[in-house]
Amino acid sequence: MLSRLMSGSIRNLERECNCTVRLLDDTEYTCTIQRDAKGQYLFDLICHHLNLLEKDYFGIRYVDPDKQRHWLEFTKSIAKQMKSQPPFTMCLRVKFYPPDPAALKEEITRYLVFLQIKRDLYHGRLLCKTSDAAMLAAYILQAEIGDYDPGKHPEGYSSKFQFFPKHSEKLERRIAEIHKTELIGQTPETSERNFLQKAQMLETYGVDPHPCKVSAQDVSGNPAFLAFTPFGFVVLQGNKRVHFLKWNEVTKLKFEGKTFHIYANQKEAESPLTRLSCGQDKKIILTYFAPTPEACKHLWKCGVENQAFYKLEKSSQVRTVSSSNLFFKGSRFRYSGRVAKEVMEQSAKIKRDPPEIHRAGLVPSRSCPSITHGPRLSSVPRTRRRAVHISIMEGLESLRDSAHSTPVRSVSHGDSFVPRMRGMAMDGADGSAVIADDSYSPSDSVQPTPTAEHGLELAPSRQINGAPCSIEEEKESEAGTPSVGDMSELGPDGRVLNPWARKASSKGETEQVNKFVLSVLRLLLVTVGLLFVLLLLLIILTESDLDVAFLRDIRQTPEFEQFHYEYFCPLRRWFACKLRWLGGPLVK
Repeated sequence: MLSRLMSGSIRNLERECNCTVRLLDDTEYTCTIQRDAKGQYLFDLICHHLNLLEKDYFGIRYVDPDKQRHWLEFTKSIAKQMKSQPPFTMCLRVKFYPPDPAALKEEITRYLVFLQIKRDLYHGRLLCKTSDAAMLAAYILQAEIGDYDPGKHPEGYSSKFQFFPKHSEKLERRIAEIHKTELIGQTPETSERNFLQKAQMLETYGVDPHPCKVSAQDVSGNPAFLAFTPFGFVVLQGNKRVHFLKWNEVTKLKFEGKTFHIYANQKEAESPLTRLSCGQDKKIILTYFAPTPEACKHLWKCGVENQAFYKLEKSSQVRTVSSSNLFFKGSRFRYSGRVAKEVMEQSAKIKRDPPEIHRAGLVPSRSCPSITHGPRLSSVPRTRRRAVHISIMEGLESLRDSAHSTPVRSVSHGDSFVPRMRGMAMDGADGSAVIADDSYSPSDSVQPTPTAEHGLELAPSRQINGAPCSIEEEKESEAGTPSVGDMSELGPDGRVLNPWARKASSKGETEQVNKFVLSVLRLLLVTVGLLFVLLLLLIILTESDLDVAFLRDIRQTPEFEQFHYEYFCPLRRWFACKLRWLGGPLVK
């Protein structure tokens, strides 16, 4: 009896697993879930813990053992999505950036979005000019430490805090000047709201970059960064935004292997000579190449979800999307959740007392951007040093002065239709949108790609310059970009020629072969199934009483008569006997 009870307890333990979710304020929420629990269950637990009602903007992100990022799907089992063994580690992040974050209904939601954008600013995902950077950092200071106090804030106090990957003394002085003179009296809520209003006007607001190449043979080391924002699909190269497509212009997203396609229809650009627009739609196909098939699939799924969330009027309009035109090939995915319009309508109906928000002051540290707010939960912060990853801005550094454009298969030049948005500066030479100026370039904040000469000096120099500290989230936030260990081609001067070149592994080749075999087997299975259905239909028609010429011809053939008397009639009698045998006891 004791062994039976012990075996039952062991089985119960095996059905449970621990899960740790790192929140936006770097506290950790730890819980125990059933192995068959779905993502929605965990997400609801976290939202209940945060007292969050406007939760549709958020999601749970995790990184698989191959350093590929994923969003947890709420309709599927957590254990089946995770490729690692328990305990599971994930992060709560903003998945869909609000089009107008300052207009969110509840302060707790604005505060969480504020933490996310502040994180984006530090990691270089939110690229801006010097004036905007100074104002954003000053808002953060005011929200976190309050009004300037000469007794508490000595000269150079702003240099003790890290808002960006790296900034100059001139920018630090400007931040302190704004904080001392322009923001006196602002409450944390007001400062956060002003911060959100300022960030929302930037061209890179809401950008979660996906690094890609513009051609499969590109070895120049000039990657493009694809992103989906509340306003549409954008492509960044250098310090410019070379493409922008509104969501109502994007018609289809497809991928196959490492290749990603965006299909769109745009109005013809206005002629500068005639000032007339022809008013005709121009079909555009943009093609990019992801580093791995898994990264390309993740890019495609993110695009499908963002397009459904921002473009559709109702969630009932969401349809299952296929990555291929052939129904037996490719991946299928369906966004599950409410769309932006429904979320805003639901938020307007919220009527409750504002939940309490636990804020804490900035931690003056140059080596770590994480700021602890409120009580830490029953978990110990991780201190494992992460592998050094190349930030998006490092790729942008080598491209800051370039004006390369992504190839477009269309009737006219690809860059002639890039629209003007939110008062952005335009380069008259190529029509690209300039998103940063020369006086402030976050790309300079990241150390160069290490080579044999200075690779050993990278680790201490990153700490001196205030690079990201070694927490698991920073590994997660950069997991979509190639790591230093992945660099395989260096030029004679030690510069990286091809940051996308990866060493071939037997595992990757095996996966490619397995996918090809699976596609062939799927085609064969569908073909056999169709033939079987057609055969059954033919037998039913020939054995029926339908008097059709071609059926009479079939019935008169010797093969049909042999099949009818030797197989069909015995099988029919056998079924009749079975039905009588089953029906007999029921009648009695």
